[in-house]
Amino acid sequence: MTTASPSSSAQAAREALAVRLTHLRKDAGLTGKELSARCGWHPAKTTRIQKGAMLPSDADIRTWCAACSADGQAEDLVATARAVDSMYMEWRRLHRNGMRQVQEDWYALHERTRHCRVYVSNLPPGFLQTPAFATALMEQITRFQGTPDDVAEAVAARVARSRFLYEGGHRYVVLIEESVLRYRTAGPEAMRGQLRHLLVVMPLASISLGIIPFTAQRTVWPLEAFYVHDDTTAVVETLTAEITVKQPREVADYAKAFASLAEMAVYGDAARALIQAAIDALE
Repeated sequence: MTTASPSSSAQAAREALAVRLTHLRKDAGLTGKELSARCGWHPAKTTRIQKGAMLPSDADIRTWCAACSADGQAEDLVATARAVDSMYMEWRRLHRNGMRQVQEDWYALHERTRHCRVYVSNLPPGFLQTPAFATALMEQITRFQGTPDDVAEAVAARVARSRFLYEGGHRYVVLIEESVLRYRTAGPEAMRGQLRHLLVVMPLASISLGIIPFTAQRTVWPLEAFYVHDDTTAVVETLTAEITVKQPREVADYAKAFASLAEMAVYGDAARALIQAAIDALE
């Protein structure tokens, strides 16, 4: 089976906006050159916008609509463009003032979510991370991205999400590749504490934790980490960006992939044995 590129929703939305702007130009009976002249910019800019290669600014959209005598559509198109812009967010842009704000935004999303399906192939999900593990990880991210260091505040905001495991109304179904248990993302003590924490949370009624063993016969290859929130939104994490997927067809693809991954996982005593084996390997 295949899933779409995680950035395809953002690109599809950008292209849909481009089509709407192109239709406005055509309905006004303008050529690309004529519209460019009315807007006061080079025709190449019009071409890039119409191809979906460039996301127009708020001012660009208002100028475009004015040139087409369609000022009444400007605000709706501006709102659409802002939604497109929020779908694909580079980590360096999100973390330009540090990591705390992003963690607080995630807190708000989890607070609204009733049912969250999580698949990770590289790290334990943030709401299951211990302070020591989260600190080691965020220090690495801050160094790699060259963004402001507010690790202590960001860790506190990340760990605060764990409260939803103990409050009614939230359900988490988590799938972790066995490799996550073995990667030395933090030092031995922090790793040991992190793995023991997974054993501690497993009995909670709010969580189902499955481990996909190295030896599992794959029906889906290891994927990038993703979170499916209430069947309406999928958030995908890549090296460079956080991608928010809302197109129903693509959200359904992530749900389908999750279901297949869940069939490969082991649970209960078998999962605990894999975690304990990873702990023993640290001794």
